[in-house]
Amino acid sequence: MDMLLHFRAFVRVAELGGFSAAARTLNASQPAISRQIADLEQRVGARLLHRSPTGVSLTEEGRSLLGAARAALDAADTALGAVGASRGEVEGLVRLGSSIVFGRLQVIPRLAALLERHPALSIELALSDGVVDLVQEGIDVSIRIGTVTDPDLVVRRLGTSRRAVVATPDYVARVGRPAHPDDLAQHQCIRFMGLATREGWPFEGPDGETFVVPVRGQLRANTSEAVREAVLQGLGFGLCPVWMFCRELRDGTVVPVLTDWTPTALPIQAVFSSRRQVPARVRAVVEHLAAEFRTDPLLNEAVAA
Repeated sequence: MDMLLHFRAFVRVAELGGFSAAARTLNASQPAISRQIADLEQRVGARLLHRSPTGVSLTEEGRSLLGAARAALDAADTALGAVGASRGEVEGLVRLGSSIVFGRLQVIPRLAALLERHPALSIELALSDGVVDLVQEGIDVSIRIGTVTDPDLVVRRLGTSRRAVVATPDYVARVGRPAHPDDLAQHQCIRFMGLATREGWPFEGPDGETFVVPVRGQLRANTSEAVREAVLQGLGFGLCPVWMFCRELRDGTVVPVLTDWTPTALPIQAVFSSRRQVPARVRAVVEHLAAEFRTDPLLNEAVAA
């Protein structure tokens, strides 16, 4: 009996509240997960889960075993990581989360060197512009832009996402260039629904004064990729990270406006679940991205300054 395999199945079922969800994150079949739980229950001589049509819940014995099972898995990951580190190797699968456009433009181009350096390492990208539950989705680490307030998460700062108000030159020529952030109230503003400040854009003026400008527009979107495309199609002004348009800003496909006022920057952070130790393979991915971001003026405020 592979105890670690059975512990992993048990922990995922307990965390996700069901066999099917656990099977999806473990790339196994639902019957296989059920058999592993049944084998584990037989081995410990106690029922670990209450089963019902709406899901599963832990028995008293299950609650007692859950902490020990997590500790055993963390210890195994740590031991394997230490052996690999002693040989200069990192191995295993890392499930890495990110927003869609940041993952496409800033994460994927930086993975080749990492994977070449660690041939036994593999990465599964989970890209979404929604707030993903790391435990529910089985994500090892997620790259998030913005403030993280969840007390169950551990956060490491990786960089800074500076922002600008941008549009195509044709759109600016057609509607006029706003002279002050207040002028945006008279323009089409493309709003990203994933921002808490979507109905009001925050600025810092030349004198250090901070204020929020209400914005409006006929178009809003739930992905930053859609906002990017809408700006490129000349549908309005967008409050966007400068890294989202680095090539277009260089070649003039889009232009910044209101350059005397600075939209509030956002932190770029690696986010982990506080329930688990961070394995060496996950640390290797985060350290690589941190080093990459430190040298990029679009992602590091200190470099940009």
